[in-house]
Amino acid sequence: MRRYRCTDCCHVWRQDTSLAAEPRAKLSRRGLRWALEGIVVQHLTVARVAEGLGVAWNTANLAVLIDDEHRSDGVKVVGVDEHVWRHTRRGDKYVTVIIDLTPVRDGTGPSRLLDVVEGRSKKAFKDWLAERDQAWRDGIEVVAMDGFAGFKTATTEELPDAVTVMDPFHVIRLAGDALDECRRRVQQELHGHRGRKGDPLYTARRTLHTGTDLLTDRQHERLDKLFAGDRHVQVECTWGIYQRMISAYRHPDRAAGRVEMSSVIDALADSVPEALVELRKLGRTLTRRACDVLAYFDRPRTSNGPTEAVNGRLEHLRGLALGFRNLTNYIARALLEADGFRPHLHPEL
Repeated sequence: MRRYRCTDCCHVWRQDTSLAAEPRAKLSRRGLRWALEGIVVQHLTVARVAEGLGVAWNTANLAVLIDDEHRSDGVKVVGVDEHVWRHTRRGDKYVTVIIDLTPVRDGTGPSRLLDVVEGRSKKAFKDWLAERDQAWRDGIEVVAMDGFAGFKTATTEELPDAVTVMDPFHVIRLAGDALDECRRRVQQELHGHRGRKGDPLYTARRTLHTGTDLLTDRQHERLDKLFAGDRHVQVECTWGIYQRMISAYRHPDRAAGRVEMSSVIDALADSVPEALVELRKLGRTLTRRACDVLAYFDRPRTSNGPTEAVNGRLEHLRGLALGFRNLTNYIARALLEADGFRPHLHPEL
């Protein structure tokens, strides 16, 4: 930094660098932008950015932190899910991720990460909601979630006017898990061992999870042969419920899809034989969360699928950094990665 001295009065002043850097900053504005573009757009690590700028890791890490107090404005639809932020020998460490799904619902852009909270319990999400101001909570219309009852209870207590939606991904996953459990149980009962190459149930394990409208002729023949006798009738019944649920979500008329899904839930609640233990378990879950399951059909473009997409981006982030040990640093990097800063740094994206 240049310094100037008057030869007459001996007054000394410094060169004005306010256009190049913030007061007392360690990085120039151009250097800071380069660092943010490297981390957010090019997915570089902080270590790589620090090396490129010729500064310490802590200097680069502190410089790129963005605190936008208005990033929660206008949020109407929220998604919530759990996420593994660190794998250890003593077990995985979880956080709760809160996602803004409003742009997806309105068709104005992708989902973005609002916050990351340590833990994956009802208390973690409830405390986070309680910390928001009342005006913000009153503005939330829909909360999309998976089947975890803790998220449902926290939403009901803190956002009594919001509608809870259990998204199709997790509903179909419950049905798919029931189908797999039924297939494995029947396999053990008939053959006394796990599925092996050549066993009909094991050979058809992936075909069973394919929607009927997507089956090839060869897959149709495989299923016809599998269900030809009575040996696999329990698997056939479970498979039929699974396919009816898929058809309900894929129906072009959402009202008709809602009627079909409601019919499935009623059937599982009333008339399931005791031998079909997997369907009885699925029926109890769907009956308990029937309002949340059916709410999806009344609110188009409201799903927790974009939340899973953000989860995938965070998994990729963890791999780039070869794992994280400090949760604070992980949350800071997660917000940079998935909080929607890319269009501001790179308008072409």
